[in-house]
Amino acid sequence: MDRPWWRIAVDVLKANEVHLIPYVPDNVLKPLIAALHEDPFFHAFTVAREEEAVGIVAGAWMAGTKGLVLMQTSGFATLANVLASLPCAFQIPVLMMISERGTMGEFNLGQAAVWRTMRPTLEALAMEHHVVTRLDECEFIFDRTIRQAHLTQMPAAIILSPLLTGGKAVTRQVVA
Repeated sequence: MDRPWWRIAVDVLKANEVHLIPYVPDNVLKPLIAALHEDPFFHAFTVAREEEAVGIVAGAWMAGTKGLVLMQTSGFATLANVLASLPCAFQIPVLMMISERGTMGEFNLGQAAVWRTMRPTLEALAMEHHVVTRLDECEFIFDRTIRQAHLTQMPAAIILSPLLTGGKAVTRQVVA
C-alpha cells in the first residue's frame, strides 16, 4: 500500500534531521501537522504569522537546528521582504512547505489572487522551488529539495499541488 504524501513528508524530514516545524494552521496540511505532533522527533508549534516562522527557522539554523515552515499560499503573500532580507541575503536554508491554494476549484478569491503571484515572487528572489503533483514524486522532490537547501545554504520551497493533496474546494450553491 502506498504511503500518503504527508507520511512521506514525515519520513523524509526525519531522514534529513529536520526537527523544528513552526506553522500557521491550514486544513490541507492537517494530516501532516497531526503526524508531526504525534512524533516526539519533531518540535511542531503554531505561530501567529509566516514571517515569524521564517525568522524562527533562520535563527534555529544559526544555532545548529534544521527546520521547515508550513503554510498555505495566502500566507506566502507577506513574505517577500523577510525572504529577501534574511534567508536569501544571508544564505540561510529556510525551507518552506506550502499547500497550494487559489487554483483548481478554490472558493476563496484572496487565495486565487496570491496564487498568481507566488511563483513569480520565488523566481524574482532566485529561490529554488518545486511543485509536487504526484505521490510517486514526493519522496524524491522532498528529499532532494531539503538536501540541496542545506548543502548550498539557500532557502527553498516545496509547493504541494491540489493534485497531490486534494486541495480545499467548496461547491457554492447558486440561488436563482
